[in-house]
Amino acid sequence: MYKELFDLTGRVAVVTGGSRGIGRSIAAALSEFGARLVLVSRKIEGLDEARREIEAAGGEAVCVPANMGDEESSTVIIRKTLDAYGTLDILVNNAATNPVFGPMKDIDARAWDKIMSVNLKGCFLLARAAGEVMREKGKGSIINMSTISARRPLQGLGAYSVSKAGIDMVTKSLAQEWTGSGVRVNGIAPGLIQTKFSSALWQNDDVRHMAEARIPAGRLGQPEDIAGAAVFLASDASKFISGETILVDGGLYQV
Repeated sequence: MYKELFDLTGRVAVVTGGSRGIGRSIAAALSEFGARLVLVSRKIEGLDEARREIEAAGGEAVCVPANMGDEESSTVIIRKTLDAYGTLDILVNNAATNPVFGPMKDIDARAWDKIMSVNLKGCFLLARAAGEVMREKGKGSIINMSTISARRPLQGLGAYSVSKAGIDMVTKSLAQEWTGSGVRVNGIAPGLIQTKFSSALWQNDDVRHMAEARIPAGRLGQPEDIAGAAVFLASDASKFISGETILVDGGLYQV
């Protein structure tokens, strides 16, 4: 009975930023539990590599190259998902950008707009488009990727932290509006995870050693550390949870 709660067989999951890092690990985990995948990212080369990896493990995936941050991309992603599989059950809003690292006072308007457009606007637009399909069928799970810095800003990541704090409120607001229709909306807030995206932090020896000393788990997170939380929130094991953002940070936020 309880094992079946995590079974995703036959369900369709869209994972943005699915070609590498956290998104790729989440996609692989969802596939292993039975989901059929739609992988979304900017570059088709990385998507094809992730798709081949999933198929080699016995899964099924299609690729949709897209730039997040505009309504047309969201429409295209949902349309191609329905063209491929006829339905949509899970959305993992993982795509993000952070083209600058440094004090907020030094961020120019163009960089600010790009961060907000991709991280916040893009997340909302795709959630809205996916939610329309899910509400019509009366069931679905949306998972928005946040970060620990949405609650405790990290130096050098001011604009990124603001965009992710906005995502936390998108999660709560949509959950309040949609849970009654069968669509759950939750989030995951990773701590410092060792990916290419966060390399500006962990490749700095001083920052890395300081982080490892402060994290109760004694290490940096890995992409697979996030995948389990995503499977849980995507599955019926979390069917009474909505509007929650789960911290996955090795205990750091509690310190």
